[in-house]
Amino acid sequence: MAHSISAKKRIRQNLKARARNRGRKTAVRNEIKSFLSAVSGGDLAKAESQLRKVSSGLDRIAAKRTIHKNAAARKRSRLTRKLNAAKAAAGKGTPAATA
Repeated sequence: MAHSISAKKRIRQNLKARARNRGRKTAVRNEIKSFLSAVSGGDLAKAESQLRKVSSGLDRIAAKRTIHKNAAARKRSRLTRKLNAAKAAAGKGTPAATA
């Protein structure tokens, strides 16, 4: 247990920061789940709009240093690859897309 006033203040600040960070991460995780369900459901238009939302959210929490900027870039890249793979798979199924 902290004894000095400054150590007690740091504990209070850390608790508040942890709560903020957890909220931000949870919000982005929920957006990612929504994106993944749109991709797996085959709704590519919704998936694209969700990807923009997720990218924006990731950039926002990286700017606030909740997650590292490279971690945000890595997640964004993986999600974009998933969307592109789904588009390619959907494109192969239709003869008009190959012509």
